[in-house]
Amino acid sequence: MEHITLSFPASRTLTGRALAGVVGSGDMEVLFTAAEGQTLSIDITTSVDNSTSRWNALFDRLNLTNGLPAGKLVIHDFGATPGVARIRIEQVFEEVSHA
Repeated sequence: MEHITLSFPASRTLTGRALAGVVGSGDMEVLFTAAEGQTLSIDITTSVDNSTSRWNALFDRLNLTNGLPAGKLVIHDFGATPGVARIRIEQVFEEVSHA
């Protein structure tokens, strides 16, 4: 298991909390808590070693597409593909934006 901590500048503010995915499914779980500020803090626990560059690339892409919200993102990853990871992350951002 690898623990990764990332931080990205936030370009938007949301309110609320959201959960997407289930760790027990062999997939991944994403928990987002919106906060005031200018930073998205990301805490990742993953079963895939040496994956920091993959996570950085994913968040760079998300930032270019929609911008990142301020808050705390906790990810429990058990080998999800990059496509599934992106879907789960976008799900929590969308759920909070419609709350």
